[in-house]
Amino acid sequence: MEPNKIYYELTASAFDWKISDDKTIRGWGFNGQVPGPVLRARKGDILVVKVKNELDEPTIIHWHGVRLPALMDGTGEVQQPIQPGEEFEYSFILPDAGTFWYHSHHNETVQVEKGMYGALIVADEKDPVVDAERIFMIDDMKLTKENEFERGNLFSRWAERHDGREGNTLLLNGKEMPLININAGQTERWRFINSSSARYFMLHLEGKPFRIIGTDGGLLEKPVDATRVLITPGERVDILAGPFQEDDNFYIESLAYNRMTFKKSKQESFARVIVGSENLSVVSIPEVFKKIEPLAEANAAVNRKVKLSVGASLKHGIDFLVNNDMHVNDKPVYVGELQVWEVSNTSMMDHPFHLHGFFFQVLERNGVVPEFISWKDTINLPPRSKVKIAWMPDNRPGMWMYHCHILEHHAAGMMANFEVVDPLIGEKHKGQHHHCA
Repeated sequence: MEPNKIYYELTASAFDWKISDDKTIRGWGFNGQVPGPVLRARKGDILVVKVKNELDEPTIIHWHGVRLPALMDGTGEVQQPIQPGEEFEYSFILPDAGTFWYHSHHNETVQVEKGMYGALIVADEKDPVVDAERIFMIDDMKLTKENEFERGNLFSRWAERHDGREGNTLLLNGKEMPLININAGQTERWRFINSSSARYFMLHLEGKPFRIIGTDGGLLEKPVDATRVLITPGERVDILAGPFQEDDNFYIESLAYNRMTFKKSKQESFARVIVGSENLSVVSIPEVFKKIEPLAEANAAVNRKVKLSVGASLKHGIDFLVNNDMHVNDKPVYVGELQVWEVSNTSMMDHPFHLHGFFFQVLERNGVVPEFISWKDTINLPPRSKVKIAWMPDNRPGMWMYHCHILEHHAAGMMANFEVVDPLIGEKHKGQHHHCA
């Protein structure tokens, strides 16, 4: 049977973006909205997205979390940027159900900050039955009193390079302090996507319990009870929220989390939830969603070390490094050869490590095995910490990337390209580019 093809068109442009009743700013985004349209498909579908660029500068779209062919990954290593007035068509199979997203991967510190992102939701018939589903894209912006994007002085730009840009305007789904209405007695699936440049989001529902059911790579084996969960830039977390009592109103908030930056973190509210009258529930949550087979034992031998660090710079004051260098070309990996990587952070600040195009399992954090197994593509590394991850390069040869998902740290050097090589073919794909229409 031929896979089902799902078609979308996205146009990147500048437009007026109303973030509250009294605040309109000049944003950039897709189809005149922030976030961009929610792209929906089912596991196994082919997604075909024609992207037209009506901005005054080039752009590229990265499909964050999707296990797609290298030439569709949307980085400058595999694709010429889409020039102003040009179009490019992305086309790939969606092999996994889950919460994914798309965002600019060109001049990201400007383009993503201005609104160039959206959600990609892939459904599966094995998904739990819930009363409703919502997507919450977490973001913030640094605005002046005139509601324009702040350029800052020399010191503030230096601090931004050091910390990553954290804004003074908090957004959920492109709006300031939206109202979320839910009926009492209902259990909903809330899909959280952290699309911000650098903000760490410690999800909290004023202490109300929820159940974590999914991470970057889809559903967990079974629900995990929680009252808070950290969602770093690039990460996704799916939770079951509810059932709540009538008139049980509360805030979706982020607790303070010290990621060792100049700017001190504080508890902040992003949206208000209003619980209305009771509705009958149709929810059906199995005790076990699926079995996740471990890729390796916790004591598996490491075959690559990746060190994230910072170094002094005469030009910038500070550089962000991978294995003591900036914008690194790492050695290749081979199709079918299990990768066990030790990723360490020797700096005194947190870094979210993101691997393009592949999911990994966390075997250990600082020598401790995680409480539950999950598929991840982004993992936080606190200061002076180590994680051991395992992942399998399947038959998708080409150039790939890993980097810190604090966008300013990525731009300042904390990233590496590497090639996945089919040993039967060798390194023929090296340097191949896929050109725009």
